[in-house]
Amino acid sequence: MKYPNHVKRAAALLGALALALSACAMPDFDYRNRAGDSTTATDKASNTPKASETATSSPSPTQTDTPSPQPTETETPDDGAIAWAACNDVAAGAQCATIEAPLDWALPDGEQIELALARIPASDQANRIGSLLINPGGPGGSGIDSLEYLYSGISPEVQGISPEVQAVYDVLAFDPRGVGQSTPISCYQTTEEQDAFWSATWPSTPEGYEASVEVIQPFIDACVANSGAILGFVDTKSAARDMDLIRQLVGDDELYYLGYSYGTQLGATYAELFPDKVGRLVLDGAVDMSLSSAEHELSQARGFEAALGAYVEDCLASALTCPLTGPKENALSQIHDMLLAIEAEPMPTLMGRDLTLPLALNGVIVPMYDDRSWYILSLALDEALNNNDGSYLLYLSDYYLDRGDDGEYTSNSMVAFYAINLLDAPMAYDLASVEAHAAALAEASPTIGEFWGYGEKIYELWPYDPVDEPHAPSAPGAKPIVVIGTTGDPATPYSEAQAMAEQLESGVLLTWEGEGHTAYGRSNDCIADAVDTYLLDGTPPAEGLVC
Repeated sequence: MKYPNHVKRAAALLGALALALSACAMPDFDYRNRAGDSTTATDKASNTPKASETATSSPSPTQTDTPSPQPTETETPDDGAIAWAACNDVAAGAQCATIEAPLDWALPDGEQIELALARIPASDQANRIGSLLINPGGPGGSGIDSLEYLYSGISPEVQGISPEVQAVYDVLAFDPRGVGQSTPISCYQTTEEQDAFWSATWPSTPEGYEASVEVIQPFIDACVANSGAILGFVDTKSAARDMDLIRQLVGDDELYYLGYSYGTQLGATYAELFPDKVGRLVLDGAVDMSLSSAEHELSQARGFEAALGAYVEDCLASALTCPLTGPKENALSQIHDMLLAIEAEPMPTLMGRDLTLPLALNGVIVPMYDDRSWYILSLALDEALNNNDGSYLLYLSDYYLDRGDDGEYTSNSMVAFYAINLLDAPMAYDLASVEAHAAALAEASPTIGEFWGYGEKIYELWPYDPVDEPHAPSAPGAKPIVVIGTTGDPATPYSEAQAMAEQLESGVLLTWEGEGHTAYGRSNDCIADAVDTYLLDGTPPAEGLVC
């Protein structure tokens, strides 16, 4: 299982959950209303449903091998091409708009989809540089939902984009194709269906792998029935071409971009497609695009195991508030044994829903995105281990899945996550490969790895073949691109940032020695100053700078 890497989740965790869980009190639940890539790069895109597809809905159009038309300077209109209107419900002072883009970039005059945009104009228009396009990660993260967090920060500890950058850039967000307010992926329609899917558990065994079809096939059928043609066209290359359309429509000669986590893959893909249009690109929490899906999952398994180890060491150092007992290996075993017990028998909660294994895993993992949230995990583990109460862990999982206090799911980020990943890269799903991968995951992460295996059935059943393959991006001729890695990043481990910086011909690695996912906006002045200087005057940090 892969975990989507939304900046909103990483950055907002302190602001939202710390308030909700302050003073060691239980959250104010409204009980009445509650009910995861394989060889070399190609540009081929074939979105004909697999021959085995049996869904009754009409198939999507087929992407062809015709290269997408490259924009020319004469095609670049001014900002008047977008009809902006005030939308203060997004963020104070924000303006919103909707534009059209081709469903299939190989057929630019064919069926069109909608892309939702939002921006906060530069406060110093006289010295305005351009538009800084942002992507919070995922895949499946809504740029519009993240605009307020990234623009102004939500607490003194979460700074967001610096005021100096905000002064001279229009901070511009978009919901990528398939996501949020853009033409969306849509699967299950009711809370009950979604709750059942996200909480479903099957054994981490070959028998469980085969049995998982009973959970996964109905979900896929719902996606096909409710999404329409967009389901076959949410790949990253298409989204990168959308970004170049946005660049043209706002009148920028080059792209200025800030991408987190999966947003680094999107940014590097843009640089591959349009190296001569790269202006200033910041890729924070970088993904190694050369890894297969299986290799990336192993990388994450190691990353989260290391993060859990760091959390446990910190927890044990605060013995009065730590629910675990040392030494470190024993404490990690307590977490593992708790998950085993929940797999066998879901844990009760105060919300009237049981905590199943997938939900418990979410609850353990989400605080790993920011070490300032570790104390929240301690509270959750204390309730689970000592009171057999999974309420805290379920609350964390609900937050991760965008399930609101009213029981409604507030975004489609998780289903978009699957749809985009499944188009971007293949995964081997013969039983021998599945078993070998499960064993490798368990070895890489003794605490949680064994619970990640045997989830590949969705790759086998998904009705569309991948349109890309893992490869090392190079983007020859592009201007310097800043790649940021955090040494204790669990979701995109530091080795992946090192790889991307090396693979990009103009990549410059910037390192933060810290814990958690991503760095700019939540780390220190050294990182902030280096990124700000680059965005403000184009000067990249010194190669190898460590903060």
